[in-house]
Amino acid sequence: MMQSEPRFHVASPLGAQRDWIWRGWRMRYSFAHPSNQSSPTEQAPILLLHGFGSALTQWHENILPLSQVHPVYALDLIGFGVSEKASTTYNVKLWVEQVYEFWRMFINRPMALVGHSLGALVALTAAATHPEMVEKLVLLTLPASRQEMLPDWLQPLVVSIENMFTTPLFVRPLFKLIRRPSVIRSVLQQVYINQGRVTEALVENFITPGYDQGAARAFCRLAQARTQTDFSRETKDLLQEIPQPLLVLWGEQDRVIPIAWGRQIAADLGDRLRLIEIPDAGHCPYDEAFERVNHEILSWLAS
Repeated sequence: MMQSEPRFHVASPLGAQRDWIWRGWRMRYSFAHPSNQSSPTEQAPILLLHGFGSALTQWHENILPLSQVHPVYALDLIGFGVSEKASTTYNVKLWVEQVYEFWRMFINRPMALVGHSLGALVALTAAATHPEMVEKLVLLTLPASRQEMLPDWLQPLVVSIENMFTTPLFVRPLFKLIRRPSVIRSVLQQVYINQGRVTEALVENFITPGYDQGAARAFCRLAQARTQTDFSRETKDLLQEIPQPLLVLWGEQDRVIPIAWGRQIAADLGDRLRLIEIPDAGHCPYDEAFERVNHEILSWLAS
């Protein structure tokens, strides 16, 4: 049964943070309401979903600016951030269920759903599964599903190889290695085009969840889940089912999910999708070009 906890946390750039018990697991979320409006319900709420390995802290440049106009919520998906590192089967369907039940508990009216990378795939799937929940959809880079990245004949071979490297005997030592500050910093410097955004605070945000109880076990399960063809539905199929207006923001220099994929899906959907390419940004335009991203989101929601 869902219920909210009385514990209350405040962190200004992230709004107010609270814990929420979902299916017996502790989840973390934050919220910020417009301070210059008589009623925070005048504009559609926004729910922010982070990318793989990240947390709601990634939105530290977005929550307060967006909340000047809209009520804003951000959620740590189960297995990430401060949310519980549960011993469960991870896939997009699980995160969609978490998002839907969070929406029913705390929002319960049509909202704008904003997702980055994995969070974009979760947002897209949630909008297709529960269209009554989503008024508008904003995706910051959108990964292809596993099925779309590999031809059918190659998938069994790749899965068998990956299974060798996703066993706990291999993944647990790897987990201890990659949660080192020097390793996290090096990875982020490869992901970010704007090196000045790779701060010690950013590195710390990625390191801290790795020391939570059950983090190594959850990492193993996440690594195994990503190799399965049922991890998510095909992105192109999901896009065809979306009735809501769709805005896609993409860093032109994205090294993780190259913009060529974004241009391809934009060409496939035509006028149903608006693609905005963000120059001088890589995989994390919400941080590297936050002023442009905040402007585009607010303009899109107002149009």
